[in-house]
Amino acid sequence: MIKNNELIHPFDVTSNESGKTYQLTPNSSKSVQPVALLRLSVFTPVGTKENRDRNFEVDASDELSCMEIARSEGYDDIKITGVKLSMSTDFKCWLGIIMAFSKYGFTSEKITQTFNEFAKMCGISSTNINKRTRARFKESLMNLASVVLAFSDSRSGRFTVTHLVQKAMIDPKSDTVELVGDPSMWELYRYDHKTLLSLQVLYILAKKEAAQSLYIYFEAMPAGTLFVNMKRLRERLLLTTPIRTQNQIIRKAMRELESIGYLDYQEVKKGRDIQFQIFKRSPKLALAKQG
Repeated sequence: MIKNNELIHPFDVTSNESGKTYQLTPNSSKSVQPVALLRLSVFTPVGTKENRDRNFEVDASDELSCMEIARSEGYDDIKITGVKLSMSTDFKCWLGIIMAFSKYGFTSEKITQTFNEFAKMCGISSTNINKRTRARFKESLMNLASVVLAFSDSRSGRFTVTHLVQKAMIDPKSDTVELVGDPSMWELYRYDHKTLLSLQVLYILAKKEAAQSLYIYFEAMPAGTLFVNMKRLRERLLLTTPIRTQNQIIRKAMRELESIGYLDYQEVKKGRDIQFQIFKRSPKLALAKQG
């Protein structure tokens, strides 16, 4: 269990090179995201035909093995399961939850704020809040609360299960949103290898969920040139269409990321293996100015 006095600065990061500690601070254009959730297939494109049957399961043993709960309890098998989370709505709602906990949480597991303030943290202006918006928030909070993190010890059989969000409540009468988190999961927000995710790219790529998903995946990767094969990107997107169609979707998404100035890459084919060599990435979209 993480003590509250350790959570005063939940976004502290220690540089591997200098050893100095600095803070990553979310705001209206940037959000701190734990690298593990960006690399794993948690937030992915969701087609309209998937709405009734869109459950997922991913093995997070490698990505989450450094969490305190895993180390202290000896958990070596970590699974994330639940409703497949969309980029268009669920991810925005998750950004709002992170910003809310960063502002109000970490001294109490429950926070309450006005609906308008929470919507703003999710990137929705007060002028765009209507009955449909509220319904989408309700659905997204249900989806996020459905996501289960299961920790197991294969030797002793010890087992712990929890959720990304323990409880969420929208009260129309007081026009407030209440969020309850699991203190043992708050370490996700102060993960040792965090990244400051720019929201500019996500805004520009509105409704282009494949490109958005690849963007947050690439932002979680180490700096420098990347070599990523097509199979890994198919696994990351969790698409249900035929492989040939999946490859077309990925190629289109890569072109979209290139066209806005985020990526400089080339596609390389080695035998039957298709790879993408990514030379540069620019969250500020500076590569568009160079072309």
